[in-house]
Amino acid sequence: MRQSSQNYKFNYSFSLVSKTQFFFAILAFLALGGVAPSIQAADPASPTAPASALANTPATMPAPAVAVKPAMPDALAGEALYISGDAKRGVVACVGCHGANGNSAAGTWPKLSAQGSAYIVKQLKNYKDGTRANPIMMGMVAALTDQDMANIAAYLRKQQATGGVAQSKETIELGKTIYQAGIAAKGVPACAGCHSPNGVGVPAQYPRLSGQWAEYTSAQLGYFRDGTRKNGASMTTIASKLSDLEIKAVSDYMAGLR
Repeated sequence: MRQSSQNYKFNYSFSLVSKTQFFFAILAFLALGGVAPSIQAADPASPTAPASALANTPATMPAPAVAVKPAMPDALAGEALYISGDAKRGVVACVGCHGANGNSAAGTWPKLSAQGSAYIVKQLKNYKDGTRANPIMMGMVAALTDQDMANIAAYLRKQQATGGVAQSKETIELGKTIYQAGIAAKGVPACAGCHSPNGVGVPAQYPRLSGQWAEYTSAQLGYFRDGTRKNGASMTTIASKLSDLEIKAVSDYMAGLR
């Protein structure tokens, strides 16, 4: 009987303690907003921390993108590409067609010396994206980066342009009239308005035409007129109003501009 009484007292005491502990545990749980302390205070650095906690630590957050500022055009690098190309990257030298210092030997290829850098870069990009269709040039620019284009353009801009000569005495006056005054009856504006009176152009917008091969200029005006060349909406409109004779006359006149 004595032992049984002792057991009863022990069990009764244990039950009271357990109930008290349980009561305070409930209070603590509610005070923490119903979240188990071990989860709410998880240390992300702990090897036992939940995966979600580790995923949101600063050490594993993606780094913000940093804008890379393009390098300044390098005329010396452009000269190297123009003269020698870059065989490792499949870049072909420009000099073979466009001549030393950008002065081509025939009207099949345009003179590029002293041409505005912005204009050259735009044409190269248009060849690469297909806006200006030309199978040969599209292949040539395929391996060029934007930096390469800027470098080549910077080199050509610094080269001395060679002059040209108007060949046709019969059309010189017609060509002069079109270039300087346009053709009012057809709504053709004067070429000098954009390309300047002496044909040096406005480097950031309109190309240099002074001294350019008449054959090349005539061909380009024809391409604008028939829609083959599509990267100059204003020129498409203007060329569409010119006859073959007018295109030939103004192209010949521009070749002799100084």
